[in-house]
Amino acid sequence: MTTLITYAGPGAPGAAVTRIGGLPLAPPGTAWPTCAECGGPLRFLAQFRLDGTGSVLAGGGRRRRRAYAYVLALFACQNRLGVCRDWSADSGANTALLLPARGLRRLARPRGGTVGGEVDVEKLLLGATHAVEPYEAAEADYDAACAAWAARTGRPRNDVLGRLGGPPAWLQCDRTPACPDCAEPMRSVVQLQEGPDPLTAMNFGTGRAYAFACVPCGEAAFLWQC
Repeated sequence: MTTLITYAGPGAPGAAVTRIGGLPLAPPGTAWPTCAECGGPLRFLAQFRLDGTGSVLAGGGRRRRRAYAYVLALFACQNRLGVCRDWSADSGANTALLLPARGLRRLARPRGGTVGGEVDVEKLLLGATHAVEPYEAAEADYDAACAAWAARTGRPRNDVLGRLGGPPAWLQCDRTPACPDCAEPMRSVVQLQEGPDPLTAMNFGTGRAYAFACVPCGEAAFLWQC
């Protein structure tokens, strides 16, 4: 069994739902994340509503009505493509924030910064917001599940935006991060594809991204491979 996340059309940019793109939500006082390598603000990619165990609530049916305890927000540096190591979980050029769900507000955009010049704050966001819908595929293998979904629905395969939970389908070697607090392997939360539209897609070098969390310790990590 594989739980795919599929493109469900345009989404509301500030909605408190699992979505790709739009505006980040965070508790009051949260600062916009910056890159440890260049110092510039990171681009917001996606947010995922999690229950108390760290499982993603992607919407649809009963899941939409379930309470959620956390929001996982993902950011990556796009200021110096290929220079800042936004693919690495340890570089500081990306950020995964595991946030309590109470009192979320739109995160105030930074007023600018300098990375070889003034940062265009519009580049802090993807060009579109994608709503998502889960799909339970019988196939255990991720690539087989994507192919089967496309065949069953008649939709393009790049309308699959990734998978929820389950073992990551690594493109290279296993890079599951350890929690910096308890040193245990983190739990896989979500695997992501870039998106259906190249003009508004996330940038993973045409590869895949992987987000992990250790809910008891309040830690999260993000990386991508191609």
